[in-house]
Amino acid sequence: MQQPSASARLMGLVNGYLLSQALYVAATLGIADLLADGPSGVRELASKTGAHEEALYRVLRALAAAGIFHEDASRRFALTELGDCLRSDAAEPVGRWAANIGRPYVWSAAGALLHCVQTGESGFRHVHGTDAWTYRASRPEESVIFDRAMADLSRRAAAGVVAAYSFGAFRRIVDVGGGSGMLLAAILAANPGVQGVLFDQSHVVAAAPTVLAAAGVLDRCEIVGGSFFETVPTGGDAYILKSVLHDWNTEEAGAILRICRAVIPAGAKLLAVEHVIGPPNELPFSKFTDINMLIMLGAQERTEQQFAALFAAGGFTLKKVVPATLGYCIIEAEPS
Repeated sequence: MQQPSASARLMGLVNGYLLSQALYVAATLGIADLLADGPSGVRELASKTGAHEEALYRVLRALAAAGIFHEDASRRFALTELGDCLRSDAAEPVGRWAANIGRPYVWSAAGALLHCVQTGESGFRHVHGTDAWTYRASRPEESVIFDRAMADLSRRAAAGVVAAYSFGAFRRIVDVGGGSGMLLAAILAANPGVQGVLFDQSHVVAAAPTVLAAAGVLDRCEIVGGSFFETVPTGGDAYILKSVLHDWNTEEAGAILRICRAVIPAGAKLLAVEHVIGPPNELPFSKFTDINMLIMLGAQERTEQQFAALFAAGGFTLKKVVPATLGYCIIEAEPS
């Protein structure tokens, strides 16, 4: 079979925005969950989702051509290996992230990438006149969608992170900015002798008791609400920050680290779970995630050297970088 020309391959990449929007539609309508028990016709799917039958068919057949679903000759659709990851109960879920990144307020911010490149500023602030955190705080429906997406990202990464690092060596782990507790729940479940503290904003940790109870670790985990720009809980011998530092520019991330340093005793560990920018021409995922950070928050992903400098400014020494899963690394540091 003849390979597509360079221009044809490039055209496919240029039109990638349509694939993202089609995935957003499928995720928002819950199509994968409706197909979990087997194939279904487009008329039935349209009826269950309140969608326009012919328009829905056109989106689903495009997704089938991209390998997300499988279409048969009678306009019936079934899940593929890729489409199965859109299910809400998938082992490595992607659906809620797809449902988040296609939201109109996110989409419009992404359209300001040229402004980011010309100015170095956040595209989100340029479009919406405020930062993403403040925007969502005044729109609870968007916060719910975002928080669910973040919880699923943690669920995707949890097993690989737990397998990659010896968390059982610690007595008390403090998860700073730990969301609803997906990662901490997995760590505690795999290490019965460890106690945990989950720390995040009060409205975020409100969902944590359900998550921790489902993992059977609620009795070993304290839940604390607050801001990591003000303080973090004391008494840990390990402090985890998963996908926290990449949300902030160098000055803000340094401030978070200094707050942590004020309470972390000598001999304890700081464990940042983050994507690490790789060498030239490799590992595109982290580099496009970096663009997302630029657009949405005026923040960034970092190289190992940048992490070392950031930690040093915050009072820590980078000790090692442990590859984990799905592009994540565990970046271990100690108080300087």
